[in-house]
Amino acid sequence: MIKCRDLGFAKIDHDRVRRRGFPEAVFGPGKTPEEIRAVAREIARRGDPVIVTKTTMRAFLYVKKKCPTAVWHEKPKLIAIPAAKAAAAPAGAAAVLTAGTSDIAVAEEAAVTLETFGFRALRLYDVGVAGLHRLLDRRHVLDEAGVVVVAAGMDGALPSVTAGLCRQPVISVPTSVGYGASFKGMTALLSMMNSCSPGVAVVNIDNGFGAGYLAASILSVGRR
Repeated sequence: MIKCRDLGFAKIDHDRVRRRGFPEAVFGPGKTPEEIRAVAREIARRGDPVIVTKTTMRAFLYVKKKCPTAVWHEKPKLIAIPAAKAAAAPAGAAAVLTAGTSDIAVAEEAAVTLETFGFRALRLYDVGVAGLHRLLDRRHVLDEAGVVVVAAGMDGALPSVTAGLCRQPVISVPTSVGYGASFKGMTALLSMMNSCSPGVAVVNIDNGFGAGYLAASILSVGRR
């Protein structure tokens, strides 16, 4: 019997932790602050970690009143509530890279997701192909990671280059960063999907949460 709590406007899937290893997240757009607070409170009530993506400071203030441990992350516009009983130590690490500083908001969504789910995020920001020496100088950080997340806009080339340098699986996140011909991330998305480097997975445009979730899933296999 799948455990589900009906809030009237939303049905909370409490069984997801058992099935998937992580609780469901809350997609902020389209929900009122009151609705976000109700869902976040219900997930947190069972001691599970909570992530609300692409939301607002106003929604955070609503959540904070009922969930005092909630934290606001300004860059990715994300609310995180840690698990009531955190693991003694993070059980794995993912390297999180960005091509440029404009990609950091999306990368932070991935990094905070990883940390909220109990893993380390090793941040390497602004290491794009326009100055590849910046990545090569920090290549040792990749060796510490079990998986690599790369956020890039414009030509979306960094995931292919990164996959050619390391043995870990690479999760690429196209961002909507770029000029007109970037088509709000479509150019980077197609570039990443046509990567000539094997071992590159691609999530949707600006979907830092999806990349962080997939990275956490890969790391959790090693933990089990």
